[in-house]
Amino acid sequence: MSFTAITRTRACLLVAGIAATTAVAGAALPAAATPAPSPAPAHAASTVRSFPAVGTATGPDDITRLGDSIYVTFQNGVGPLGEAAPSGATASTIQQYSLAGVPGRSWSVTGKVDGLTADPEHHRLLLTANEDGNSSFLTLDPAHASAATRYTYQGLTHGGGTDAISVSHGSIIVSASNPTVPNGPAAYRVALQGANAVLTPILSDNSVATSANAATAGQQVQLALTDPDSNTVVPRSAPRFGGSFLLDAQGDKQLLFLNPSAREGAASHGIQVLSVAQPLDDTAFATASHRTLWATDPTHNAVDEISGPFTPGEAVSTITPDSGPTSLARLGLTDGSLTPIPGLGSVTPKGLLFTSAAHGDDEQGDQGDGEQGDQR
Repeated sequence: MSFTAITRTRACLLVAGIAATTAVAGAALPAAATPAPSPAPAHAASTVRSFPAVGTATGPDDITRLGDSIYVTFQNGVGPLGEAAPSGATASTIQQYSLAGVPGRSWSVTGKVDGLTADPEHHRLLLTANEDGNSSFLTLDPAHASAATRYTYQGLTHGGGTDAISVSHGSIIVSASNPTVPNGPAAYRVALQGANAVLTPILSDNSVATSANAATAGQQVQLALTDPDSNTVVPRSAPRFGGSFLLDAQGDKQLLFLNPSAREGAASHGIQVLSVAQPLDDTAFATASHRTLWATDPTHNAVDEISGPFTPGEAVSTITPDSGPTSLARLGLTDGSLTPIPGLGSVTPKGLLFTSAAHGDDEQGDQGDGEQGDQR
């Protein structure tokens, strides 16, 4: 066993001891409790601290920051249509952690929660449940232990479910996952009206885009998307695509960058497509002040905090190969190249989030306008 793996195990045991004293769902952890994970050198300039799931929660996925807390969805084996897990579980767990990794409140949300992001303007969390169908939209106020508020979709026309969420230029956007209707919407804007989440398409599976790869730059590309998945907002400080909405078509090995002002049916110059060699899940962007990477790690049922040599403007992606473990890679925004990050082989990531270690400086959450506080 490598030194990194040994330290990961010790960190998990130490925090697990803390988690055992955590109050039941909805109750805050006593202030006296503090975690003591040992930093694990991933390579000369980076460290990994691993914080385990709390109690029986399993399957960490999306991650976001709101204020001085990190929030993670644990899917607990629930199926993509909301089917019961082999354990009998029918609900996901939303788990709060402090920036030091101390577990706090938790909430049980019926279904498989796939999308999770912060809405700092309204100091709430936004969620989607069930990526393949029977999907719904939810809001959660983390200042209270009350249950999430669930909304019924109106205008969901692509036949599947919904996945990742972004807040871009004041608009809520969700991915249209698992399409079953030809040439349907790939992403929607969401308007919460009463008990409904009213959807408006902003991108179609068969939209025309402009190639963003250096070798084919400027060529027109007819999209044929089959797997809209993760999404995020590119910070304005990024060296390319700054301020764009980014949609990952995972199985299609394409990243779509949408001009925020574009609407369904707009000219193709509003959409750029960057092709990559392997399927990707989350992509996150480092900024001048946000260079601490958090990653959910389903293999180890943990959440990892990675302090490393991340430079402002660089993009980091989760590679999800057809076989074998997931891994971290630097994404080339010019050519779509994927470069493994040395020393981080012990991390098998899924959801990604760049943030800072400082308190109180991320009030725009991970999906705000311009220079976002965090990036998923």
